[in-house]
Amino acid sequence: MTIREFKMPDVGEGLTEAEILKWYVQPGDTVTDGQVVCEVETAKAAVELPIPFDGVVHALLFEEGVTVDVGQVIISVQTASGGDAGEAAAAAAGAPAAAAVQASSVVAGGGAEEAAPAARQPVLVGYGVSTASTKRRPRKAPHPVQTAVAARNGTAAAHAAAAPAAPAPAAPAAPVAVPAQGGAGKALAKPPVRKLAKDLGIDLAAVVPTGDGGVVTREDVHAAAAAAITPQAVSAAVPVAQAPQTAPVRDQAPAAAGAPAEASGSVRETRIPVKGVRKVTAQAMVGSAFTAPHVTEFITFDVTRTMKLVQELKEDPDLAGLRINPLLLIAKAVLVAIRRNPEVNASWDEAAQEIVLKHYVNLGIAAATPRGLIVPNIKDAHAKTLGELSQALSGLVATAREGKTSPADMQNGTLTITNVGVFGVDTGTPILNPGESAILAVGAIKLQPWVHKGKVKARQVTTLALSFDHRLIDGELGSRFLADIAAVLEHPRRLITWS
Repeated sequence: MTIREFKMPDVGEGLTEAEILKWYVQPGDTVTDGQVVCEVETAKAAVELPIPFDGVVHALLFEEGVTVDVGQVIISVQTASGGDAGEAAAAAAGAPAAAAVQASSVVAGGGAEEAAPAARQPVLVGYGVSTASTKRRPRKAPHPVQTAVAARNGTAAAHAAAAPAAPAPAAPAAPVAVPAQGGAGKALAKPPVRKLAKDLGIDLAAVVPTGDGGVVTREDVHAAAAAAITPQAVSAAVPVAQAPQTAPVRDQAPAAAGAPAEASGSVRETRIPVKGVRKVTAQAMVGSAFTAPHVTEFITFDVTRTMKLVQELKEDPDLAGLRINPLLLIAKAVLVAIRRNPEVNASWDEAAQEIVLKHYVNLGIAAATPRGLIVPNIKDAHAKTLGELSQALSGLVATAREGKTSPADMQNGTLTITNVGVFGVDTGTPILNPGESAILAVGAIKLQPWVHKGKVKARQVTTLALSFDHRLIDGELGSRFLADIAAVLEHPRRLITWS
C-alpha cells in the first residue's frame, strides 16, 4: 500500500495559484483514475480537477476557500500495491497506528514521497495527461497546515516509541484531522467541519469537542450555534447564492462577555477579499490603463433600421432556434468595419517595438459573472456566418454565466465589445483588455426625438464609445473605424454591400 499525492497543477499557462472552491470527495471515499475530485478557481476561470490514479482518499490538505500555490499537495490517496484495491480500502478504514504515522509523514512531505513511483503528470484539464518523465520542482517552504500535521504526527510517533510495550491501538477511521493554521493550542476539526463553523460564525477554539482525540464534530458546532445565536449565524442562514462570502468589520470594540449582541453596534463596513478572477482583472486593468495610451471617441446615431431587421430575422425560418438580438448585428458590423480598416486589428510588441497586424479576429465579449468580469472571445469570428456567429455568442455567454469558461477561451483576443446598454447606461469610457487594440462600448438603445428626412420623429437611437491604443491606432484610423460601425448599423444593408 502506498500514499500517493496529487498536487495543484498549473491549469492555465503559467498561473501560480488557485482557490479551492469545492471538494467532491471526503476522506475514506474511493476514487478512480480520471474522477473529478474538486473544483478550483484560477485567475482566469473555474476548473474541475480529476485525480490521476485509483485508491481511497487519505486526507484533504486544504479547506474550501483556501488559495493554494501551484505544486502544493492538495489531496493524498491510499493506493493498493499490485492492484489490491481491497487492501487499500481496508487500510483506510482501520490501519495500524504505525501505518498511519508513516502515511502522515508522506503527506507532510517526508522521505516516503521521494520513493513513490513516477505517476502520469496532470496537465491542463480536458487535454489528457502526459506520460513523459518530469523533473521535480524545487521544494518550497511547507504550508503552515502541512507543517502542523507533520509536527503533530511526529510528536505522536515519539510518544508511541517511548511508551511501554502494549497492544497498538487502532487508527481512527478517518485520516488524521488537519489542525487549524496557527500551530499548537488550536482546535482540531476536519475541513467540512471548519467550513460549517466559518459559515455559522462559530469560533472553533470555544467549542467543546466530543470526537475521538479531542476532534470537534459537526454536532459540536451545531450545539455551539444553538447556544449562542450570533449575527454571523443569522447571515450564514441565507442561501449561498444570495449571501456573498464576505467578512463584516465593525467600527466598535467587541461587546464584553455576557453583554447583549446589540451592544457591539451595527455593521458599518464589509470587506470583500479580492482574489481569483477579480484580482487578476483589477491588476490587468491597472496595467492596461497606465501602459497603453487610451483615446476614447463617441458617436450617436439612428439604429431604427437595425432594430427592424432584428425583428425580421427573428421570423426568418432559416434562423429558427437561434438567438437574434441587437448585439449579434453589432458584432457583425464590427467585423465588417475591421475588414474595411484592417490596421485596427493589431497588437503592440513592446520587446521588439513593433506593431503586429492580425489577419484573424478573435472577438471578445465582456461578460459579467458571479466571479467577476471576464472576456472570453469567439475564435476566428471573421470567418463565421450570421448563424454561426449567433451560436458562438449564445454558447460563450451561457458558459461564462455557469462559470465554466476555460482559460483558452480568454486568450489571444484581438478586440472586445462590452454591452453596457443592458444596464440602461448611455455610454462610457471602457478600458482596453490587455494586449488588444480597441474596445467598443455599446450604450442603451432608446426612443428619442431625431431629425429624419427633414422632420423630427421618434427614432431608436444609441451611442457607441470606442477606446483604442493610440500607439496602434491614430485619430484618423480610429474615427474611420467607429464611423464605419455606425454606418453599417444605421443602414444595415451595408452588411451585404460592404462584405
